[in-house]
Amino acid sequence: MDPTRQHDLRAWRTAALIFFVVGLCACRGDKSPPVRENRPGAAATTAAAVSEAPGEKAIKAQPPAVPNAAEAKRYAGSKLKYYSEPVGVGAELDRVMIQQFQKDTGIEVTIIPRPKDATETYSVYQRLFQAQSGDIDVMMLDVIWPGAFAPNLVDLSEKLGEAAKQHIESIVQNNTVDGKLVAMPWFTDFGLLYYRTDLLEKYGYQKPPETWDELEQMAKKIQDGERAASPNFLGFVWQGKAYEGLTCNALEWIASHGGGAIIEGGKITVNNPEAQKALARARGWVGSISSAGVTSYEEEDARNTFQGGNAAFMRNWPYAYAAGNAERSPIKGKFAAGPLPHEPGQKSAGAIGGWQLAVSKFSPNKDAAIELVRYMTSPEAQRFRATAGSFLPTIRSVQQDPEVVKSLPFLASAKDIALVPRPSNSTGARYNEASIAFFQGVSQVLQGKEPKEVLGQMEQRLTRALR
Repeated sequence: MDPTRQHDLRAWRTAALIFFVVGLCACRGDKSPPVRENRPGAAATTAAAVSEAPGEKAIKAQPPAVPNAAEAKRYAGSKLKYYSEPVGVGAELDRVMIQQFQKDTGIEVTIIPRPKDATETYSVYQRLFQAQSGDIDVMMLDVIWPGAFAPNLVDLSEKLGEAAKQHIESIVQNNTVDGKLVAMPWFTDFGLLYYRTDLLEKYGYQKPPETWDELEQMAKKIQDGERAASPNFLGFVWQGKAYEGLTCNALEWIASHGGGAIIEGGKITVNNPEAQKALARARGWVGSISSAGVTSYEEEDARNTFQGGNAAFMRNWPYAYAAGNAERSPIKGKFAAGPLPHEPGQKSAGAIGGWQLAVSKFSPNKDAAIELVRYMTSPEAQRFRATAGSFLPTIRSVQQDPEVVKSLPFLASAKDIALVPRPSNSTGARYNEASIAFFQGVSQVLQGKEPKEVLGQMEQRLTRALR
């Protein structure tokens, strides 16, 4: 986002904390056109049931009808291309919801799964926009992208401005660039620690780890014990591939060690002793409580390992909660989720995530595309996605829904998480450059380089990105 339009980052923390408090107080043969999918191969899984499990709950649940179907039918026969969730429960929810949308409106939608890697997704969008391609109508946008892509997006203010008032104000502000609402909030996110409750009890632990030292000790003990029967069992899995997911993981490590948030107040702050300690600690996990292969893990790789019963702890987003409790999941009822560990005297940290839906300025069917965005971000759709897939709503009334509160029990223990934003406001359109500099540096440390040396080089690269 342009530096002149910086928003108060504290608003993110406040809005998300409001969500936690609200949750505490509120004690997926019809005649619709076929959904055409270009689905990539799923991440390697440790058990056949794991790859099936995420979709089961979503497929069995009935997606909501399109609230304004009568008006949307004006665009029946229009053909849209929707860049959707690539894999997992989100992809299954997209599939059944698109089927419902087609049935109710007569608008045809081709589902095109975006790359699993958010950094690759960004590059795909860049190429399509540079070519002014009409091959993209509706797309998912990471919360950090609206500012960078705003010139290529339709202003949704006229048609969806009233609906946007239901959503968390700070997210709407994030999606408003130069007075134009360029994306609608879809779901919000933050990092969580998942842990096997049955294994904690088996090995004599009364509660999950609060500090990183405790995590390492518990993970090592459980890993050593379980390997007698399962040689490939791991203590801790997370997202270690050099991509946007590693930016989020490393932000959490550094912030929970007291090392700040990379860039603060327009100043590069990442090169400090606490950040060195955090990265050195993570490097020590590789090949010990985590496999050497964790440096190629994305979200689904970690989830498949944990959900297959082959890990004691996992760092992931809230979506993995519903997947783990799907009917055929091997760990159903055997795990819980809560705040990530922290250093003594510090707070647990969770990187702020979340995705939006937007319409390309080069879409040949903008009105039909807006109707799809209206449906997918509606209160009815957000409630469905929250109860079926653990996607955190951005609409306050949905956050208070008793069924939603019941479906997201981990929020009760998440109220004290320090939510850490990625520095997209400080870097604007050069955020991707800054994130690449950061996660490539972290990856070098995980591969064996010294944190102090890498952080110095990283500081120089980030300084150039801020100019």
